[in-house]
Amino acid sequence: MPEPKTSSRAGASRVRRATADRHFDGLADKFERGFYTTERGRVRLALTQRLMDESFSHLPPSPVLEIGAGLGQTAHWWLTRGHHLTLVEPSGEMRERAKRFLSTAAPQGQGLSAGSTADPSRAAQAASDPQVPGHADALSNDEPFAGRLIWEGRDLQGFAAETDKRWPVVVCHAVLEWLVDPREGFALLAKLLAPGGVMSLSVFNRDALAFSNVSKGNFDKVLEGRLAGWGTGKRLTPISPLRDGEIRQWAAEAGLEVRELTGLRVFHDYLRSRDPLSEADMQKLLALECQHWRTTPFVYLGRYLHYELVRPA
Repeated sequence: MPEPKTSSRAGASRVRRATADRHFDGLADKFERGFYTTERGRVRLALTQRLMDESFSHLPPSPVLEIGAGLGQTAHWWLTRGHHLTLVEPSGEMRERAKRFLSTAAPQGQGLSAGSTADPSRAAQAASDPQVPGHADALSNDEPFAGRLIWEGRDLQGFAAETDKRWPVVVCHAVLEWLVDPREGFALLAKLLAPGGVMSLSVFNRDALAFSNVSKGNFDKVLEGRLAGWGTGKRLTPISPLRDGEIRQWAAEAGLEVRELTGLRVFHDYLRSRDPLSEADMQKLLALECQHWRTTPFVYLGRYLHYELVRPA
């Protein structure tokens, strides 16, 4: 992946790089603790759900492609609004975690947003779509969301290589930063997006990572460009943190337009106190996050950057 020429890349040729995409078999427990049960994980999840409520609740029930299962919370958001979801996740452990979460979620026809009109015939049609490639695992009829959720146990590259289908909605949260070649990953996502479609994309922000390290006194690490993880061991540092300029360049190359940029956790990660926030302070922080998550300069300090991208019809 071409690297922008900035001072933070000094000595980059001497920096150890990951050689393979990072999946999470063997790391599911650590993934859950690090990304969901910690305070920063809860803040990110709350902000992501508020963002989706604001940006995507108006969409009618549609076929949705999600790359990366996480623990199933994002899938649950789409499913409870009547959408038909194809969920691509290469890690067997992560698929099982997400399936367990969804198995206890609202059953089909319940938990839908007010005014939602999920059509069972459309759900059945989506589940049996012949354009969806093999290796799929549809839920049995007695499970929640049966007929509207298909699992694909492959990575993005393998899935994209075997389908000609295009989706009106593509969702990819915190996946590209775990790929050795995120530029290729973005191009594949763009290929899967139908004309007139919308993409919900979030990435780990390299500039916020640099800012955080400088604030902690890790000067050499930033000067030498040693920000990316190696993709080995138990550490969960993304191997390819990304910059806003990279996403915008790749979007332009793919014929996509950036409709909205949102920073997630523009304040939380820079709090000086490491003490857990009280519930009252947490609500105040979330209000401040949402108040400034799209304003300059705060948006660019978000630990994650969320892009609402569209492909012109």
